[in-house]
Amino acid sequence: MKNWYVYMLRCADGSLYTGVTTDLTRREQEHNTNDKLGARYTRCRRPVVMVWHEPHPDRASATRREVALKRLKRLQKEHLITAATLSG
Repeated sequence: MKNWYVYMLRCADGSLYTGVTTDLTRREQEHNTNDKLGARYTRCRRPVVMVWHEPHPDRASATRREVALKRLKRLQKEHLITAATLSG
């Protein structure tokens, strides 16, 4: 059984992108190199760097968390990123 992940990328312009995936490395690479598989939002904001991720047992819970994260203010997202950096 694969874990699902919610992740945040920091784009070259400093903006944050949030998504879900089962493979963090592959997904970051797709965002940086593949115009068909990378998100439209990140295509013109390359390079992107994975700055935060969180595991989930299934796609449904990962998607719910993604929606919740997208509703957060930028400062709240930055606090999550900082906390993860300090703890890991």
